Amino acid sequence: MRLFTLKELLAQTRSNGFAVGAFNFNNYEDAQAIVNAAISQNAPVILMASSGAIKYMGLHQLYHMVLGIAEVSTVPICLHLDHGTDVDLIKKAIDIGFPSVMIDASRHAYADNIAITSEISHYADEHNCSVEAELGKVGGKEEDIVVADNADVLTDPEDVIPFIQQTNIDALAVAIGTVHGFYKKDPNLDFARLEKIAGITDCPLVLHGGSGLTDDEFKKCISLGIQKVNVGTELKSGFSNTLRQMSEKLSSDEFDPRCFMKPVKDAVTAIVEHKLQVFGSDGKAQLYIE
Repeated sequence: MRLFTLKELLAQTRSNGFAVGAFNFNNYEDAQAIVNAAISQNAPVILMASSGAIKYMGLHQLYHMVLGIAEVSTVPICLHLDHGTDVDLIKKAIDIGFPSVMIDASRHAYADNIAITSEISHYADEHNCSVEAELGKVGGKEEDIVVADNADVLTDPEDVIPFIQQTNIDALAVAIGTVHGFYKKDPNLDFARLEKIAGITDCPLVLHGGSGLTDDEFKKCISLGIQKVNVGTELKSGFSNTLRQMSEKLSSDEFDPRCFMKPVKDAVTAIVEHKLQVFGSDGKAQLYIE
């Protein structure tokens, strides 16, 4: 099966009342685990590569690895560049075949955010690539992007329509009180703000900072208009904790990496399976397959 664009996957979400899960990966094991979960749940899925993951794995290697996974998959897969801040890297990803990218110019002033996002959107449009952008600032830490918890800026509904119209993006990440990474205190989500934004635009809305929210909070966000949910930190935690456990459990004479990594993959798969059920995307793969 081919790689799907973000626009294609999100086209079915609002009318069918679910969100597509988007999961960060950092190597083959967690990428395969995410897809295994999607296959077991018969769900569409988004594999998200951060700039750090690309630097770690290599742009060409990462792209062709996911392409190979997608070609033998029975469910729709989108490869998405997450939180791109380097315009040159984003364009290289588009050139090589990424079907979806995020340009995160949210740290810039509103007018500059529009200008930078528009540049990427125009370039991506020429390559049949979807574009996600961010309006407002989601707090917490996302690799090299750090926003102090008290410095996050919630998305202003008044800015949404002109931003979308001037940038022609395919999805908008909104700041409604979530943070990247695990929460240090209970989140205070602004559901009224989300409902207002969803009520004035048909542009698919994205929730960042998904790790640590309760199932009910996810479901309420989706019922109010969220169509893509990002999860990263929770997978890293599950991956690393299981690897530590296996290192302590297995004999010091064991040297086969697969003995360590199979339980790790299983742990990541279980996390993703649960999230896909919460997001309501389980059983929705057939919506995309002719």
